[in-house]
Amino acid sequence: MTSSTPPFWPQDSLHKRFLALEAILLELQPLWQAQPFKQPRPQWCQDYPALTEALLCLSDTELAQLRSDDAQLYRWLSDFVPHFSSFTSLLQLEEFSSDDKENWKHLDWAVPGRKWQQITAFSAVLGDISRPLIEWCGGKGHLGRILASKAPVSVTTLERDQGLCESGQQLSQRAKVKQIFQQVDVFSSQVPNLQQHHVVALHACGELHRHLVRKAVQEQSPAIDIAPCCYHLYGEQGYGAFTKASRLTLSRDDLRLAVTETVTSKAREVRLRDREMVWKLGFLGWYAELSGDSRYRSIPSIDKQWLNGSFETFCRHLAKRQGLESLLSMDVDWHSYEVYGEKRQAEVMRLSVLRHAMRRVLELWLVLDMALYLQQHGYQVRLGTFCESRLSPRNILLSARL
Repeated sequence: MTSSTPPFWPQDSLHKRFLALEAILLELQPLWQAQPFKQPRPQWCQDYPALTEALLCLSDTELAQLRSDDAQLYRWLSDFVPHFSSFTSLLQLEEFSSDDKENWKHLDWAVPGRKWQQITAFSAVLGDISRPLIEWCGGKGHLGRILASKAPVSVTTLERDQGLCESGQQLSQRAKVKQIFQQVDVFSSQVPNLQQHHVVALHACGELHRHLVRKAVQEQSPAIDIAPCCYHLYGEQGYGAFTKASRLTLSRDDLRLAVTETVTSKAREVRLRDREMVWKLGFLGWYAELSGDSRYRSIPSIDKQWLNGSFETFCRHLAKRQGLESLLSMDVDWHSYEVYGEKRQAEVMRLSVLRHAMRRVLELWLVLDMALYLQQHGYQVRLGTFCESRLSPRNILLSARL
């Protein structure tokens, strides 16, 4: 087996890229922090009237093309905002690759196809493993099961859910590999010391992977391989940068922006997602007109079963849950508000193109923030992609060696 591994990043190179991304995020902050779903016309619409008009005039086909091709999107936006012309080079990452053709089909029990492809792609590029492994937040331990079959080391999978641990232990026994499960909250003091362990984490979310980085540094883990995911989960409302000199302030909503790109949704899921947006916007239009309150009203997560009925039924469910029953006694032309929601959804999708264009910038900044922290504590760091974005948009691998 041969492989292609990106070189270790020099600290000055990593720091330079981090600062360049931060400068763009700060300069363009009004363009990506504003949320057209909550603000029908963000302030930047007045500051960039030509861009606003061009976005709102996009056909559905043109919009779909821009949303599916980042390079084309950056070129299109650079006519209005010159900063976007530098995005392609700033976001470039080398690939971790391997010609390991083993697909491990004999171990893929109970794993959806795309998820299994992500797991095998991640495991294939880790290179030689010589120390005992800890799989961080491993679920049923699918990644650990592959690694235990490849490397002559033991694997300990840490997972909080007892049912997942039990299922994973059965799978490891079936595979006849040296893998044990430890039911544990990784934020607790019961987590094993990492000093003698190589730690891997595939798509551990938010504060779960950030806590791992801090613990690994504190306990001097010799090897760390992380593919971060869902940066907004499990932490405080705001983001505390590892790089103390950072001037960027991020809310949880800002962090959520980094993971809004998805490629795994099925057609039915996309239709329901679009319907939910239309109906929520229609509901907000109804509420604003009948109450006289035009301020944005937050809508918590809904019961997805509501999307199987009519728009009117959806609004009645939502109004009752939010204590707005008094408004339901008035005569309502529900069809007109549903049409209003469709119009607003079309505008939101177009005006949100700017936010979507900043997703990878923010994500790479977050990963570089951790990478700099590791470098500053004696680690050599590699960054690259371990699979194509069509397989998983969360395809950045942060690999560090003490």
